[in-house]
Amino acid sequence: MMKSNILVVDDEPVARQSLTDILKLEGYLVNSAPNGQAAVEHIRTHPVDLMIVDLKMPGMDGLEVVQVVNQASPDTEVILLTAFGSTESAVQALRLRIHDYLLKPASPAQVIASVKKGLTRRAARAKSASPSADVDETIEVFTLKDGTSVDLSRRQIKHKSRIEHLTPAEGRLLRILMENEGKVYSHRELVLLVQGYDTSQREAPEILRPLVSRLRHKLEQFPALSERVVSVRGTGYLYEPDKK
Repeated sequence: MMKSNILVVDDEPVARQSLTDILKLEGYLVNSAPNGQAAVEHIRTHPVDLMIVDLKMPGMDGLEVVQVVNQASPDTEVILLTAFGSTESAVQALRLRIHDYLLKPASPAQVIASVKKGLTRRAARAKSASPSADVDETIEVFTLKDGTSVDLSRRQIKHKSRIEHLTPAEGRLLRILMENEGKVYSHRELVLLVQGYDTSQREAPEILRPLVSRLRHKLEQFPALSERVVSVRGTGYLYEPDKK
């Protein structure tokens, strides 16, 4: 039986090593990362079935890491660990599709039980998503009122005989906006979600501008789509709800 890959993310060396040892004793393949940026780099280049991530870390915190993981590796289950339990962070965790939320110091038994439950859920979801299963899947193709079709999995936009293909970065940007209709994303959030690294609010618009410019140029051929990708002055971007 293939062993599951687990990533432990914690800036505290003792906590990180303790979790790693506990999970290795259970027979899992375990890697660790000392901060959010290292975690993002690892998950973009290695398969990770489940991630245990600390909420409070310098630089990219746990919730910011999870936002990137949800885009880069949506099949990865996530357990959030924190010494600062609060209703607000718990609600945010649930919005980000986090499997479990444990308060530090969690006992080995709690961690192991949560990991087993998360991996079981991941296996069940993978089975239900197989081609033979009759289940509803995440919407990958959006059809606009003028017939414009946006295939997010293929990164392809089509209207009548006109077809435009997007780069991976352009596709990630459009996916984030379209799947979160009406939500305003700041420049910094979009750099984090699309490019995978954190930056300052001052630098983010400059980093994002070339990508947005290229995407807008392609969307110009599809007015029904381009008019809904809107710049919010001084803040960021959103995908506007359809005006009925």
